[in-house]
Amino acid sequence: MKINKVEPKDFGSEIFLLKDISKKQIEEHLKLYQGYVKKYNEINEKIASLTDEDYAAANATYSNIRELKVTMTFAWGGIINHEIYFSHLGGKSRAPSGTLLKQIKTDFGSLDNFKKDLKATGIAARGWVWTCWNYQEKRLFNYLSDAHNFYALWRIKPIMVMDVYEHAYFLDFGSNRTNYIDAFLNNLNWDVVEKNFVKL
Repeated sequence: MKINKVEPKDFGSEIFLLKDISKKQIEEHLKLYQGYVKKYNEINEKIASLTDEDYAAANATYSNIRELKVTMTFAWGGIINHEIYFSHLGGKSRAPSGTLLKQIKTDFGSLDNFKKDLKATGIAARGWVWTCWNYQEKRLFNYLSDAHNFYALWRIKPIMVMDVYEHAYFLDFGSNRTNYIDAFLNNLNWDVVEKNFVKL
């Protein structure tokens, strides 16, 4: 079986120059992301080394192949969610514009309504919030997930991702998730989010 080794991405120096989110918080957060990359590669190697006996013993209650395939989805979700998250933090863009702002107003009524919904979704989630384009419904929507690999959705594409696990903010904000979400929005590079939207 072919193995594709994943390398951690470099998100540039701007990721350490955020307002109200410390360099230490980002450094610790990046370690978790790098850990998902490492584990994903390890899981791939283990899948590649499965024996005929492992394949013959496949079982939905417990088997090597089941455990590896399930944990692979968790590691992969940890990689992709974090890569989108870090890619749009930093920079000088402080407000959406252009076609993205127009779509936000169409789907939420106003930017303030979008932010209200995003914040409430962030408080309600246990792991992630994804602002996604729903291809079937032709609209933007804020989805939540309680883990990297929970609540799989189809025919959608994330254009913005917010990490709301405690590890994303606890060093700087303690248990005050609301202030963290405000800081996240203040550090969001909307130019990157708009590029993600335009690429749909």
